[in-house]
Amino acid sequence: METIYIDRLFVLNLMADYLILLCCARICGIFMRRIRYFAAAVIGAAYSVLCVLPDMSFLCLAPVKLLVGISMALIAFFGERKLLRLCTVFFAVSFLFGGAIWAMSMKNGGRLFVPLSLPLLLMSFLIIYAILGLVLRRVGKSAAKRISQAELSFGGKNIRFFALRDSGNSLWDPVSGAGVLVISSAHGDELFGVHDWSDPTSVLEETVGMRLIPYSAVGTESGMMAAFRPDRIVLDGTVRDDVIVAVSPVLISGDGYTAVAQE
Repeated sequence: METIYIDRLFVLNLMADYLILLCCARICGIFMRRIRYFAAAVIGAAYSVLCVLPDMSFLCLAPVKLLVGISMALIAFFGERKLLRLCTVFFAVSFLFGGAIWAMSMKNGGRLFVPLSLPLLLMSFLIIYAILGLVLRRVGKSAAKRISQAELSFGGKNIRFFALRDSGNSLWDPVSGAGVLVISSAHGDELFGVHDWSDPTSVLEETVGMRLIPYSAVGTESGMMAAFRPDRIVLDGTVRDDVIVAVSPVLISGDGYTAVAQE
């Protein structure tokens, strides 16, 4: 008779589910919401424990598994713009991970419960993450784009968005010498109210804390943009104090990004 340690089963499933959810978020390029992922992982780990308890075998039925999986995905990703894709990737990663575990269990006689070690668990996850990264990676020009997660705070307001890292962005602040992050006019409206960002002089008259940044672009005349120094700006988890923010006179709406940062 095989002995199953409930505490070990719970912890290993908790770690596996959490890593799978992190993998999904990274592949789909969304902001990491680690507390929600941990909560969903707790549900998955608790379910795995209930499945091995006496008289609870009905929990192993396919409809129940599907319901638990959907519940975990909704806890982790509800409200995200890419919800359907996130759910699909979540199930794909889960199936791959489960298949890898099943394959490794064959050397143990195909037992349902495999006492995985932490190094083996992490190695399995990294292999699956690498495979999915190759399969789902964008091709062509989109693959060459580097998108960064950004969080900006100013005047008590906080916004989150994605920024394209563009080596062609050579803007700099002539006063401080800092680099410039250009955000969409829509984000400018979120922070300062609706303004005509194509007329930065009027924006300066109406808004405190603004300055002008000169810019030029290929095929267009030189001009000025309204800019400000944020209270706090974070790019890919790193707090930056060497960046000021300029508001584009037009909407920036690229393939998943609404701002342009320097490479």
